[in-house]
Amino acid sequence: MKIYSWYLKIWLIVLFGSLSGCNPGKKDSEVDIKTTEILDTSSTEQWLKFVGNTHSPHIVLISGDEEYRSEEALPQLAKILSEKHGFNCTVLFAQKPDKPGVVNPKYLKNIAGLQHLQTADLMVIFTRFRELPDDQMKEIDNYLKSGRPVIGMRTSTHAFSFPMTDSASVWHHYSHNYDGPIKEWKGGFGRLVLGERWVSHHGHHRHQSTLGIIDENAKSHPITRGINNGDIWGASDVYEVRLPLLGDSQPIILGQVMNRKGEFDENDRFYGMRPTDNEIAEFNNKGFKANDPMMPIA
Repeated sequence: MKIYSWYLKIWLIVLFGSLSGCNPGKKDSEVDIKTTEILDTSSTEQWLKFVGNTHSPHIVLISGDEEYRSEEALPQLAKILSEKHGFNCTVLFAQKPDKPGVVNPKYLKNIAGLQHLQTADLMVIFTRFRELPDDQMKEIDNYLKSGRPVIGMRTSTHAFSFPMTDSASVWHHYSHNYDGPIKEWKGGFGRLVLGERWVSHHGHHRHQSTLGIIDENAKSHPITRGINNGDIWGASDVYEVRLPLLGDSQPIILGQVMNRKGEFDENDRFYGMRPTDNEIAEFNNKGFKANDPMMPIA
C-alpha cells in the first residue's frame, strides 16, 4: 500500500471517528474527569498496543487532554485502525511517573512511551497544554524533523505550553502562544506544524454543534470519497482559525455552526445537542456571524 493511499485512508477514518459515530445520553461516570485506570497496573503497562498485519504501517496515537477525553477516543480509534484496516497501533497516555499505568489526563508533565515514535510511520496527536520533560519532547522533535506525517486532532492546535518563566526548558517555541526570537515558530507547534494555533471558539461552546460541509474545492479530493454534506457531526463547537490558511494548506471539510433545538443539559454528553438539530446558526454568543465564513475543520 503506497504511503499516500494509507495516509488518506486514515484521514477518512479520523474524520468519522472524531466527529460522528457517538451516542447521546448520560456521561459515562466522568466525575469531573477523575483519574481513570484503564491499563494493567499489575504489569505496569503504560501504553496500549493493537497488533495489525505484520508489514503494515505503525501508528502512534498520543492522548493527553483534560477536556475531550482523548484517552477514551484514541484507543477506540486504534482498535478500528487495527482490526478493520490492519494497522499496527500504539496508544500513549498522560500519567504520573509514580503511578505507571494509571491514566491521568490532568497530569501535564508526563506521557509515557514516546520512544515508540522512533519506529512510527504516522503520529496522531490529541493533547492540550502539555509541559513534557526534555527527553520526551526530544522524541517528538526528532520525529517532526524526520519529515514523517502528523495528524493533529482538536486541542492539538494548543498541544503544548511551556511558561517563558521556566528558564530551564528549551521547548518554549512549542507553546501555543510563543512569540519569541525563533520567528518561524511564532504561534508554536500548532501554527507551524498544523497550520493554526488556538484562537477562540467560533461557535458557542457547549451550545452550538458542528456539521461537516465539504469545501467546494475539495469535492473531488480522495479524502472526501463516500462523504456527503452532513455525514459528519460533532457536539464540539467549531474552532476559529485565521483565514486565509498558511502556505499551501487546503481546506477539506468546513464546520457549519448549528443551533441546539433542545434544552441545555449539563449531564448529557452532548449538552442537549443532537445530530438531528437542523437550524443553521446565524450568530454565535459573541454576536459574530457564525457561518460567514465557515471555518475549516480539516
